[in-house]
Amino acid sequence: MSDNSPKKVTTSQRKKARKLVLQALYQWQLGQSSISQIEAEFRTDNDFEKIDSAYFSEVFREIPKTISELDKQFEAFLDRPISDVDPIEICLLRMGTFEFMHRIDIPYRVVINEAIELAKQFGGTDGHKYINSVLDKLALRLRATETRPHASKD
Repeated sequence: MSDNSPKKVTTSQRKKARKLVLQALYQWQLGQSSISQIEAEFRTDNDFEKIDSAYFSEVFREIPKTISELDKQFEAFLDRPISDVDPIEICLLRMGTFEFMHRIDIPYRVVINEAIELAKQFGGTDGHKYINSVLDKLALRLRATETRPHASKD
């Protein structure tokens, strides 16, 4: 076995990375600082030895590049214009959508559960219910094979 093999990422490290991605996206969305500047601040202010730093960098750097594509995926499931969605909720919807589309290694149930937990921690009173509803519907479309593994064609 090679010494260059990637080290195993723990669930705790990934959870911490998601939390930081949410905070960084929120800061970027509201403050309009550059992605590089925000990432540098987060790397300075947080112990990146204790998080999945590769996940943080990938997700935080890619979401702003693909916002239009991500928003189009879940917009049909919103009950209001996207401009009226709470900033934390929109960040979580974009994160969940990104994971559904580009991180197939993460089970859809984990994507939804993690987004719900972050919504409970950072979002409005019932924001987690909204996140659950939208991501659940989106998972049926973006992860059809995974969400209906035993579905048969009638």
